[in-house]
Amino acid sequence: MVTFKRRTIREKVLQVLYAHTISQEPITSIIDYILVDLKNKKYEFDFAKQLIYKVIQTQEELDEYIKSKVTNWEFSRIAVIDKLLLRMGICELLYFEDIPPKVTINEAIEIAKLYSTEKSSKFINGVLDAVYDQLKEEKKLKKSGRGLISESTTKHNENTKE
Repeated sequence: MVTFKRRTIREKVLQVLYAHTISQEPITSIIDYILVDLKNKKYEFDFAKQLIYKVIQTQEELDEYIKSKVTNWEFSRIAVIDKLLLRMGICELLYFEDIPPKVTINEAIEIAKLYSTEKSSKFINGVLDAVYDQLKEEKKLKKSGRGLISESTTKHNENTKE
């Protein structure tokens, strides 16, 4: 039985969101096509779909967080992949209680290194760290399980696997 690491699932989520953003095709068709190898893996498929739909549902809210942290940038000029990774990361911070913030941020950074520009991982790290700090300060983080909210996210463990 093949199991998928969450990083692989996040990469597939990124692919779905990118395809949807570019093509404007119905999300269900894109999910059926890109997530075909996850369909028989209930947990993985459910996680991917939850993240996809939550990012789409809350896109305006997520974009407001991004815009508030990139005041010296025109939002429209942020690379599509970076924007999608930031949305996914902020979405996980806000709505996925069982995922430690450190893991969310580290995963976004590592995926950026694979799929985006040379400077994207630092940009994404900076924005997600700033949003994370804001959410902590505003007491909007609702995390349970492993991963302490009080831990610093500025020093990421490169070997974090989720």
